[in-house]
Order: sequence, then structure tokens, then C-alpha cells
Amino acid sequence: MTNYWCTNRKAIAAGDSPLLPQFQKAYEFMRCWLSGQMVFDLQTSGSTGLPKTITVNRRQLEASARMTGTAFSLGKASRALVCLNTDYVGGLMMLVRGMELDWQLTLTPASSNPLQSVPDGSIFDFAALVPLQMENILESPESRCKLDDVDTILLGGAPVSESLISSLRSLPTKVYQSYGMTETLSHIAIRRLNPVPELTYSVLPGMEVGHDQRGCLFVRGGVTDGQLVQTNDIVRFTSGDKFEWIGRADHVINSGGIKIILDLIDRQLGPILLEAGINAPFFSWYEPDDRLGQKLVLFLEHQGSEGVESTLKTRFLKAMKRYEVPKTIHFVAQFARTATEKIDKLKTADIVYKKHP
Repeated sequence: MTNYWCTNRKAIAAGDSPLLPQFQKAYEFMRCWLSGQMVFDLQTSGSTGLPKTITVNRRQLEASARMTGTAFSLGKASRALVCLNTDYVGGLMMLVRGMELDWQLTLTPASSNPLQSVPDGSIFDFAALVPLQMENILESPESRCKLDDVDTILLGGAPVSESLISSLRSLPTKVYQSYGMTETLSHIAIRRLNPVPELTYSVLPGMEVGHDQRGCLFVRGGVTDGQLVQTNDIVRFTSGDKFEWIGRADHVINSGGIKIILDLIDRQLGPILLEAGINAPFFSWYEPDDRLGQKLVLFLEHQGSEGVESTLKTRFLKAMKRYEVPKTIHFVAQFARTATEKIDKLKTADIVYKKHP
């Protein structure tokens, strides 16, 4: 039995249900959509806080689907791969786009390498992936060949590493990174990652954007039902509809009187780790310190050793300001992750601190 399901709006309306039970929930959602259901509950992933359920109306979902179709010139009969967990907004929005824009959908189980499930010769105009899926596809020669038959890929749901961006440069497939959140029903801005990565995100048509006194982005549009959504993301506008993402305001620490944006530290550490031959997940964090108040630390998903730690700190000191260098490196065998495979920073830190108080 095949491990994928091909469908479209006409088939769903006719009641053509999937043979595999793992696609039944997606089928039921699409049936509800075509029946005219007006209100839907969406589950957040919990990557920046506790998972929660939010309620949205049909108008918002329609606006988001139309915005994606316009941004990527995806009209009727566009071929799309649905390989994200449809219990969450990223995967669910692919179903909405399929029904609202009349796409041809191929659904696969949410897995680390979704192209393994699709038959050879499958051609797709659009696919949405998380970075981990993209990394695994590139590591598999068989899946890497199938990637050439995907015209456009949208990466979202987690940060895109420097090593992944580097590996995308030579791909014929157009790859974009999304900016968005559950409250905006997927992306409201995108940036092209290849062949040369853009530094700024371009806001999609129909969105009003600005920033508050902290420099944090706010958005308003059809996807928010006209309501202003205030984020904690510090941005720098380069023009009316373009912005550079700096970091999260709640990822700013005060270390010895110096404000440090953890996301900026991550951006500096990435290339240095690659140069040291370490291509592994990592994140900057903090812990209480009697002298500094808050101490900058680094969590690295790596076996580690005293020699590795010493080498890295030497490299950091050569390339960064002293206050930007993590005071401690915590080597962790495996990070905690959310249901959507994002790194759960808080849980990872809690586990490490409980082992080594």
C-alpha cells in the first residue's frame, strides 16, 4: 500500500476518503471546510511559550490562503506537497490553501524526510517544510534527486542554520524562509534564501506593519481579522515593506549592565562553529550569576570534551567581543523538542540544570 494520498477539492466534495487512517483527520477538516464551517480552533506549537488553542474565523484563513497564492503565483491546479503535521497551523494551512485555491494535494505522513514517501517522478509547484526536513532531504541522495522536481519550498517553524543556507545555494529549487506565527495564520513575510540569501523579509501584500517603542513588530490585516497583533520580535525596517529580524525582546539579558540579544549571539556563533567543524544544533541562553546578574551560556547538541570547549572559547574570543562570548558551554546529547520538532530551549535548560544544579 502506498504511504501517501492524492486529493483535491472535487474529490473531497465527492466524499473520496483516504484508505490510510493517518489521513482521516485531514480529510475530516477539508470536509468541514467545504461544508462552510465558519470557526476553527488551532493549536500552537509551544516554541515560544506554553502550547495553547486559539480560535479563528474562516475569513482569516481565507485571507492567509489568498496571500500565499498571490505571493508565489500559485493558482488553480497547482501541485502541492503536504508533509507537515496537520494538527498544527503550518500543515493545516496547506489544507486550507488546497481547498480555497483548488490545488492538487499530495499528503504524506509528517516525517523527517517526507520525499521518501512520494513516488519517483512526482512534480510539485510548492511545498512547506521545517528546516530539519530540508536537512534530511539534502543528506539522502535519493531524496536530493526528487528535490529537483519541486519548484518552490517555504521553510518555517524554526530557525534556518548557516550550514543549511550554505547548502541551498546551488539548488535549482527556489527556497524561501517564512516569518509568521500561529496568530497570523502562517507567514506574513518571506525572504529568499538562494542562490544568495536576502537579509530582509518582504511583507506580503495586504499587511500593515510597524513597530512599538521597543522596536518590536506589530502587524494587522485580513489574517488578523483587522486586529493589531503585537509581537516581541525586534526588527529594523529598511523600507516600507522590508524589515530585518534582530531577535526576540524576551531573549534579551542584562549581563553586568550590558544588554545582550541572544538571537544576535546565535547569528555570530553559527559561522564560528561551522569553521570549527561542528554542524550541530545550538542556542544561547543564560543563568543567574552573583557578579553579572545574568551569565551568557551556550547549549550545544554535541558529545563535547574539555578540548572541544577550550578550542571553541579560543575561537569565540578571536571573533567576538569579550562580553559576547558564552561563559559556559553545556554539551547535551539530545535537546528537548516540541511536538513540531522545534528546540524547546526552556525545557532543555531545565533538564541540564536539574542534572547539574
